Amino acid sequence: MNTTGPSRPTRHHNLYAHHLWRQQRFFAGLLLVVGALATGIAIYQRQIFTPGFAVWIVYIPTGLLLGAAILLFRERSHIKVEDGGLRISSLISSVVIDYDSIKSVKALPLRQHFQDKRSRMIAPIMKQHIDQPAVFLRIRGDETELAAIKKRLGIFKARLMDDETIAIPVSDADTVVWEISSHLPEKIGQNQGGARRRKRHR
Repeated sequence: MNTTGPSRPTRHHNLYAHHLWRQQRFFAGLLLVVGALATGIAIYQRQIFTPGFAVWIVYIPTGLLLGAAILLFRERSHIKVEDGGLRISSLISSVVIDYDSIKSVKALPLRQHFQDKRSRMIAPIMKQHIDQPAVFLRIRGDETELAAIKKRLGIFKARLMDDETIAIPVSDADTVVWEISSHLPEKIGQNQGGARRRKRHR
């Protein structure tokens, strides 16, 4: 008898948040190093409580807070394929999209989400991924429903969603597309795109 419980859904990090973390962690580390050096000098000179050195000491908690904040932002920004729907999470909000509301899911180059006027929205931190596959979702819903979804996508919502299409850059878009497709109706689940196509388990 198999007593193993259901597997926990895998989180796939949103690369916008991942690269923001990689970019900003340098500044968090710099604040810590400068604060630590200044504190060491202040202790050596026995001036740690003087106004001039007190300012530098503040750099240490500031660096810790910045590092913790961007790390939390990275960990919270992900997509997860759950039995009840596709969960797209950001720092302080998340939205669950019912699988019946997904028209199609494909792995396509991220650049296709930034055509014409939207090309200026390409973030510098994402230029290295602009021609790599991202998860493209076409969502079924009226303007009010689509607006409600977009509102809960976090600070990158303008880049993530355009009209009824959501494009999420992840490290392995084909795997995510396959995971989502396995929950969709048969006629939709075949609409995968991407470099790899996998058969659905029956």
